[in-house]
Amino acid sequence: MRMNVSAEPGGVDLRPLSARSVVLSLLLGAHPPELPARDLVRGVEPFGVGGSTVRAALSRMVAAGDLRRTDTVYRLSDRLLERQRRQDDAVSPDTRAWEGDWEMAVITATGRGPAERADLRTRLTALRLAELREGVWLRPANLGRPWPPDLDQVVQRFTTRPAVPAAELAAGLWPLDAWADTARALLAHVERSPGPAALFTALAAVVRHLLADPVLPPALLPADWPGPVLRTAYEHHRRTLAGMALGTRA
Repeated sequence: MRMNVSAEPGGVDLRPLSARSVVLSLLLGAHPPELPARDLVRGVEPFGVGGSTVRAALSRMVAAGDLRRTDTVYRLSDRLLERQRRQDDAVSPDTRAWEGDWEMAVITATGRGPAERADLRTRLTALRLAELREGVWLRPANLGRPWPPDLDQVVQRFTTRPAVPAAELAAGLWPLDAWADTARALLAHVERSPGPAALFTALAAVVRHLLADPVLPPALLPADWPGPVLRTAYEHHRRTLAGMALGTRA
């Protein structure tokens, strides 16, 4: 079986803070995802980013198609709206009671090039499916997320009940202990972050990790699964940072 989440147990994936990353985080956390330029300039100040730097970043992001500008208001592009949807789903996944069924997606299209195959793998992984063997993907049927209609051109879907114990199958598909170890390391890192910039960087790492959470039914998870605690901590600290950046109440 293939392990479908790459993780360094206990590792914390921190990435450098930039004007672009702060602007994107502010807009990804806004509903609707748009803010006046003055709010964006003011919003990056707690993170040590100057006004001239963020204005230059906004211009580059518009040119790159990351943002759309209307008068003095900046809005996420359609491409990044999908990223916002995935981020929202990572923080607050739509789950339903699990009755033992599994989703199975079998790739039926042939003649695809390496780039097309890689893109399909990325999309199936984003749907929180795991690859049992080449071309066969599955997961417990406990999610309410929509299925992209265009995937039906290359994939056939089934509902199944595997003969092997469900917890054993899940443990073989996802490195659950490694994910949990990293989640606990992130929790500790978030709580000891010394200031807004460090906390911002830590929360960005939390979101990336939540995107890799398989969101399995509780019955298939190890004891003391840290997913809910990590989500609660993220929401609490995100509201704190939003309050600092945009002058709203946390």
